[in-house]
Amino acid sequence: MPDVYEVLAAALDRLPNGFPRTPSNIELRLLRKLFSEEEARLAGLLTATPKSFQEIAVKAGSAAPEIRRKLLAMARRGFVWPAKADGSLAFRLAPFIVGIYEAQAETIDHELAHLVERYMDDGGAAGIMGPLPAVHRVVPAHGSVKSELILPYDDVKTMLLEARTYSVHDCICRKERDLVGGRTCRIPLRNCMSFSPTERRPGPGDIGREEALALLDKTEELGLVHTVSNVRSGMSYVCNCCGCCCGVLLGITRWGIEHSVAASNYAASIDPELCTACGVCVSRCQVGAISEEDGVPRVEKKRCIGCGLCVTGCPSNAASLSRKPDGEIKSPPEDFGDWERQRLGNRGLA
Repeated sequence: MPDVYEVLAAALDRLPNGFPRTPSNIELRLLRKLFSEEEARLAGLLTATPKSFQEIAVKAGSAAPEIRRKLLAMARRGFVWPAKADGSLAFRLAPFIVGIYEAQAETIDHELAHLVERYMDDGGAAGIMGPLPAVHRVVPAHGSVKSELILPYDDVKTMLLEARTYSVHDCICRKERDLVGGRTCRIPLRNCMSFSPTERRPGPGDIGREEALALLDKTEELGLVHTVSNVRSGMSYVCNCCGCCCGVLLGITRWGIEHSVAASNYAASIDPELCTACGVCVSRCQVGAISEEDGVPRVEKKRCIGCGLCVTGCPSNAASLSRKPDGEIKSPPEDFGDWERQRLGNRGLA
């Protein structure tokens, strides 16, 4: 009988997001840390397509009520995602990133942090963040682009204004870096936001609209990059990322994955006539795209992710963010379903 963790690892890698095997097999230790043997066996039966709990019970050879109870418990831990299929409660396997890993923000410990770190170093990062479309996409800081040039899906403030409910939670990337060492920033943990266009019952971490907008302003003041799901519609969260902790930004600076995050459709430039060489833009760039040459900042266009932090921090208005030429504009997938289809196609799994 095959090892249940081997089966689960293969099931996770068949998802659009990917969960590649590594030379060290560290991913099996990672899954054993997270899943009990019973949970791994059940999760390994699932795919990206939601199946009713009755259908899953047949595959598992167990009673439907018992499987339903177990799957709901696994959903609370972020291992599976509930849905509806033909009017019945259904479940699909959650991807490792974004999904299972982020759901461990409240429970991550020293051992899990080190296992994730080793997995990403050993090829996990390249396998998850290398394929296109990228998992996350950069949206420019509010006010860094002229209103008439901003694309609707790039307007982070409008995203929040159109929502009805908001919550804030800890950044698991910073918690991981605290546990493994190497965090160089002093950014507060609690500044990643989720939002929804529908009303729901209040839950832990809920905040109001004004508090959400104030938090958005604060993250830009701190020099954090806004990243969201790489889609045009259906966005439900905004991460506020620093270069020393965030996995998708470390993809560029640490693992050399050029498109680990989808850059915005805007590019930064600095006017040497207005620049006072104060160095603020250099210090605020989270991916090292700005450097000084002969006392004048220069933007490395290929590395710039179009976050606009150099613009919002420049005291002399020398930095600006302009829309790229039409031939360079890249539209994100329409929604998560479209993203998954494109990802599977690019990975040769369609």
